[in-house]
Amino acid sequence: MPDRLSLFDPVRLGALSLSNRIVMPPLTRSRALPDGRPGPFAAEYYVQRASAGLIVTEGTAISPEAIGNPDIPGLWTDAQVQAWKPVTDAVHDAGSAIVTQLWHTGRASHPSLQPGGKDPVGPSPIGIDGWTFARDGRTPHVTPRALETEEIPAIVAQYGTAARNAAAAGFDGVELHAANGYLIDQFLQDSANRRTDRYGGSVENRARLLLEALDALIDAVGADRVGVRLSPSSTFQDMHDSDPVALFTYVLDALAQRDLAYLHLVEPGIVGDDSETGRRPADSIDSAWVRKRYPGRLIAAGGYDRERALRAVESGTVDAVAFGRAFIANPDLPTRLAQGAELNEADRSTFYGGDERGYVDYPFSTATA
Repeated sequence: MPDRLSLFDPVRLGALSLSNRIVMPPLTRSRALPDGRPGPFAAEYYVQRASAGLIVTEGTAISPEAIGNPDIPGLWTDAQVQAWKPVTDAVHDAGSAIVTQLWHTGRASHPSLQPGGKDPVGPSPIGIDGWTFARDGRTPHVTPRALETEEIPAIVAQYGTAARNAAAAGFDGVELHAANGYLIDQFLQDSANRRTDRYGGSVENRARLLLEALDALIDAVGADRVGVRLSPSSTFQDMHDSDPVALFTYVLDALAQRDLAYLHLVEPGIVGDDSETGRRPADSIDSAWVRKRYPGRLIAAGGYDRERALRAVESGTVDAVAFGRAFIANPDLPTRLAQGAELNEADRSTFYGGDERGYVDYPFSTATA
């Protein structure tokens, strides 16, 4: 009988060779330069965390129109490509793999962040209830402009261009952000998508943008260097679907046909950068549900501590586990997990924006192996 799998064992996800099964997931920190280049401390920040088997960068915009938060990086200009190279080189020198998450925020943006102050776009003119981060602070969401059918191929092409730029910048692969109520998730779920063209209505139509964007990434860098992030049970940014089981069964079948590097699943109970405390819905889609239906490699994120992560990998439910807030506060998280060492607490007041404080100044563990 083979030895039991461990969180600390190597694993291969497509073309990506990981030294362990601990993943740093995408974490928006809003510290990029005004032109979308990563900020001056980005290389240090990621290198500090390069004991992770895999680093997924903060969400990185595919175009100026894709931006939905202040001070996020991009991958649509040569200057951005050149600025990412020292980051990827440094992470590789430190022994980790690094992919970038490609992001279009859709209706979750604000005119103050859009070129020319235009309204953000979405699948339908349905706004998000609540507040968002605009250029000058928190403000209510606005109603988006519905994308015209003929506009959508240009957005798909932007995904492909961003993936090629990622390869030129030295990334090992790309992750498609299709979660958490951003553009592709907005097209997937019928709470946000009321279209009547080929991108709306049926499950197949609503999944069309996801699959077209994925195929653009595959054409650019190869399926074995492409991951996708989904959050089937998250209600963040007013997301829900009338039949999530039918929707995500179809999506998983389509993903399986493409043999991607990995699927990155946000577990139920996670809403943006917070956790829900309410009762978990009976129809929640979690990693155990996905594992029964999806034959590919699976990363799970959301609510994991050391013991839960160990059990998930040992049982074969997931291939790797992503730790979000724990990685913000613990640059040496894999070492701490291996040793069972105490974890630093994250300071929420420094999550978004600012300088090196709360970014590259968290202490490393003094514990010994």
